[in-house]
Amino acid sequence: MATRVLVPSGVLGLGFDADALARGVDMAPDIICIDGGSTDSGPFSLGAGVSKYSRAATRAEWRVLMQARARAGVPLVIGTAGTSGTDSTVDWMYDITTELAAELGQSLRIARIYSSQPQDRIAAALREGAITPLTPAPECDPEGLANIVALAGAEHIQAALEGGADIVIAGRTTDTATIAALPLMRGEAAGACWHGAKIAECGALCSTHPTSGVIMVDFDREGFTVEAPHPDARCTPHSVSAHMLYENSDPFRLYEPGGYLDVTAARYAALDDRRVRVEGSEWVPGPYTVKLEGARIAGFQTTIMAILRNAHYVANAQAWVDRLNGFLAPEIERRMGLTPDAYSLDFRLIGVNGALGPIENRKGDPVEVGVLGIITAATQAEASEIGKLINPFVLHYPLTDDEELPTFAFPYSPATTDRGALYEFALNHVMALDDPMSAFRLQFDEVTA
Repeated sequence: MATRVLVPSGVLGLGFDADALARGVDMAPDIICIDGGSTDSGPFSLGAGVSKYSRAATRAEWRVLMQARARAGVPLVIGTAGTSGTDSTVDWMYDITTELAAELGQSLRIARIYSSQPQDRIAAALREGAITPLTPAPECDPEGLANIVALAGAEHIQAALEGGADIVIAGRTTDTATIAALPLMRGEAAGACWHGAKIAECGALCSTHPTSGVIMVDFDREGFTVEAPHPDARCTPHSVSAHMLYENSDPFRLYEPGGYLDVTAARYAALDDRRVRVEGSEWVPGPYTVKLEGARIAGFQTTIMAILRNAHYVANAQAWVDRLNGFLAPEIERRMGLTPDAYSLDFRLIGVNGALGPIENRKGDPVEVGVLGIITAATQAEASEIGKLINPFVLHYPLTDDEELPTFAFPYSPATTDRGALYEFALNHVMALDDPMSAFRLQFDEVTA
């Protein structure tokens, strides 16, 4: 008998088709699983321990999923809760869940899986030789990191399910762990469990209608079958097989805690115009390691924006910025005592080379150019002061000494914006564990309506 997993969307907060979800619930899934985030948007959410998604959107979608869980009578699991999966975002998601439980009149057993790692644990593992760098990786130095998380695997979700959880709110997990956990518990083919989980991790992205969100996967002892409940969505061998390329440097191997998935021998076959059957995937056991992610404060930022519209300055925007930079460095040192190695001042020309900078190879004739100045300094006070110091020159500085003083446009007032802390990733390592649960905490709570 197959294990049926319903995935409503690639991530909570992105949205899904309500009718497709209802159809999925009518198909009698054994569990509902959804991802809560990743590191895709950079290190800020991890460093600050906050969600990048709005609370209102998260709450509205989670409400629908809690209702779907009650109707289906099955567990509901979210991994990497609150974008980054820190302890603080797990508790943020728990608070939303308890609010909704009271509102909906639901009595629940809720499991929380905490993935945050104390600095002393990482330091001890480093001394014991239990931490290995991936490629590329900075030097492993846990001191001063704002947050460190370890990516939980299927075992951690299984422990929560075995404890009778109606809802599992997991900290940082691998994208596949929440989906693979139950079918692995039931003895379905391990290769199929991990492969199907990888295909379904982003919901309907593996179908011809990716914005519908919802996907269903049936796992069994021989393989898995994937189907999109939305009436306008189809799963094809191409759309399904292509997802092994998504966020994966190797289209045939996917590393997880305790081994890796090998899809070299996998075969994809269309059962009809909506469903794809996959067999031949293999699971190769190996040492049990968990990936570590960490972020630290790399400075504080202030931004300033000006818009060049005079044709002379638009045509010579890069030359103007180069001249401006050359003027500002000695001014900042003279007035603030800061040498150029104590801060950074980066001007990006929006409409010219804002994305690629000096490697931009497509040239055009923009009508106007946005000049975005990004100031990074050791403190917010210094970054803010530099922004104020350069303000009049960003507005009026001339291209040459022999021409009239120009006036550009600030799109808002004040022209500078303090952005706060700038975070950077500081770990890309794996940590060996003798016991998969030893670096994680599992907590159960009873919520009574």
